[in-house]
Amino acid sequence: MMGRQSLVRSMMVGAALAAAVTIAVPMGSAEAATSVIAVVNNTPITTGDLERRVNFLKLQRAKGNLRSKAREELIEEALKREEVLRARASVSTSEVDAAYARFASSNKMSLDQLGKILNQAGVGPEHFKQFIAIQMSWPRVVNARFGGTANGKTLVERMQEHGGKKPVTTEYFLKQVIFVVPEKRRNAILGKRKAEAEASRSKFPGCDQAKAFAATMHDVSIRDLGRVLAPQMPEDWKPLIEKATGQTTGTRVTERGVEYLAICKKRDVNDDVAAEMVFRAEDIANSKGNNENDENSKKYIAELRKKATITER
Repeated sequence: MMGRQSLVRSMMVGAALAAAVTIAVPMGSAEAATSVIAVVNNTPITTGDLERRVNFLKLQRAKGNLRSKAREELIEEALKREEVLRARASVSTSEVDAAYARFASSNKMSLDQLGKILNQAGVGPEHFKQFIAIQMSWPRVVNARFGGTANGKTLVERMQEHGGKKPVTTEYFLKQVIFVVPEKRRNAILGKRKAEAEASRSKFPGCDQAKAFAATMHDVSIRDLGRVLAPQMPEDWKPLIEKATGQTTGTRVTERGVEYLAICKKRDVNDDVAAEMVFRAEDIANSKGNNENDENSKKYIAELRKKATITER
């Protein structure tokens, strides 16, 4: 199992993880909400929220007055969350869960192992997911507000650099087929479940009948991933998607069990959303770790602070 020091190194690239990923989740749980330390517009921030963020900063080995930093981060995130909701720019629960799972997988942990470490550190999975969600959603709002891609150029300007043409990418509509393997029985049944998953691929009846198909087998679930553009494809799935010749990919073993993807629809697209996604992928690939949109983000936050009602206690 991954140690806390290894997780610390990984937490230091939490923002990068999110870029590779909101759903607006109310801050604070009932069990931790002992008192309110600040109210941002109508959003309360509790002592429980503050303690979790302080512990999260400790995992990142942040320096200085951690309680003061934590309070400022939470106030800023409350402003961002409200604006994300207003702009309807929130990523989905499944996107956040997928990013969380990729984080666990990339650090050679199961979801249970990651959850235990986060709980032991006093952070908790939900607090980390809220962080991921904001990190992923906020750039959408900033880009929409300032009309640009991550390098500050507008979509039209980027297209002009490509001869006035929108880049083409592949659009997939996917379902995820999961042959569940309980952690306690993993060593005993993983081989059998892998064989069952492989055998089922040739019998897959198509996406419309996927749930009925899963119901005929033991502990098989279907997740609807919806539309996924090629630049959004998780790195773990890219090779299997690229090699797929039929309506399913090959199988892979994950923390949940044995999985494969069903390709419901596949086509080349060059709409504005696809173009922006391609350009954003290029920006991330060419980035040296600096957020080139920081200045616009700071300007946006300053505007929100000026208009907001923030009461600290």
